Amino acid sequence: MPYTSRQTEDERLLRTDPYRQPHDFIHTDTWRVLRIMGEFVEGFENMAGLGPAVSIFGSARIPPDSPIYAAATETARLLAEAGFTIITGGGPGLMEAANKGARAGGGRSVGCTIELPFETGANPFVDLEVRFRYFFVRKIMFVKYAHAFVIFPGGFGTLDELFEALTLIQTGKIHDFPIVLYGSEFWKGMIDWARTTLLANGTIDQADVNRLQVCDDPQQICTLIVESYRQHVARKGGDPWTR
Repeated sequence: MPYTSRQTEDERLLRTDPYRQPHDFIHTDTWRVLRIMGEFVEGFENMAGLGPAVSIFGSARIPPDSPIYAAATETARLLAEAGFTIITGGGPGLMEAANKGARAGGGRSVGCTIELPFETGANPFVDLEVRFRYFFVRKIMFVKYAHAFVIFPGGFGTLDELFEALTLIQTGKIHDFPIVLYGSEFWKGMIDWARTTLLANGTIDQADVNRLQVCDDPQQICTLIVESYRQHVARKGGDPWTR
C-alpha cells in the first residue's frame, strides 16, 4: 500500500510546531478538542444498543484463500449465531473475514474504520460503519462495547489492541473479560517470551500470563466466550443478553 503525504488528524494532533505563535493554538489544538469530543459522541450514538459484542482483530494482509481467513469467518459466524454482535476494524483480510462470518451467522456486523494515509474503506460485509479520525477514540470503542476479544494473527495494530486490553484488565480499568488468541503456532513465541522473560524477571505475574488463552478451534472459542459472558451477567444479575 503506497504511502501518501496527506496528513491524518492523528498526525496533526500529535505534531508540535516550536515556531507556532501563541494565538495559533486557538485555531488548531483547541478546536481539535471539540472535534475529538464530537467523535466520541458520534461513536457512542452509533454503537449504543449493540447488545453483547465481541471485538475480533487480525491482519489486513491475510488473503481469502488462507485457512486463517476461513477460521476467522467460522469463529464470527458461531459467535453471531450465539447472539453476539461482531466488531472489527472494518478493513480487509481477517477483519473482512470476521464481518463476513457475522453476516453469515445472522448477527450485526460492525466496522470501526480509521482515517489512514492510504484509504481502503469498509469491507463489503460491514452493516454498520463507524468512521474515526483518531486511533485512541476508536480503541475505546473496541473495548467499551466488547465482552471479549478474539485476536487472530496480525501485526503491530493487532498487537496494540491485544496489549491495550491486557493493560486495562491488569490495572483494573475494565472487568476481566476473555482474551483469546487464535493460532497456537503463531503465538507460541510470544507466550514463551512472556513466561521466560517477563514472568521470570518479575515484570508480570502468573495471573497476567493466564489471561492469554490460546485456541485453535472456532467452536471452542465460541463456547468459552458464551460461558464467560453468562458467568459475568450472573454475577451482575439481569438478562444475560442485554447490557
